Amino acid sequence: MQIIWTKHGEERQQQWQQKRPDITREAVETVLSYPEQVVTENDGFVAQSRFGTGLLRVVFVELGNSKRIITLYWTSQIKRYWQENNDES
Repeated sequence: MQIIWTKHGEERQQQWQQKRPDITREAVETVLSYPEQVVTENDGFVAQSRFGTGLLRVVFVELGNSKRIITLYWTSQIKRYWQENNDES
C-alpha cells in the first residue's frame, strides 16, 4: 500500500508535531497502516488509534492501492469519536 501525503496533511503533521513531538510522519503512517479502528466520515475514512492520553485521527481516501492523507489531528475526546461496536476494532 502506498501512502500519499497532501500538502495540507504535511502541514498539519508539522503543526501537531510542534505541540506534541511524538506525532511524527512515521507515527501518522503507522496509524494509517495499522489502525485500531477505521470509521467512515463524510466521503472518506478516518484511521484512528489511541495515542498517549487521546486519539490520533488520520482522515484519508482510498485511491486504488494507495491511501491519500487529507488531514490529521490529535484529540483528547476519545469517547466522542471511538465507536465501540465497530467490527474493525
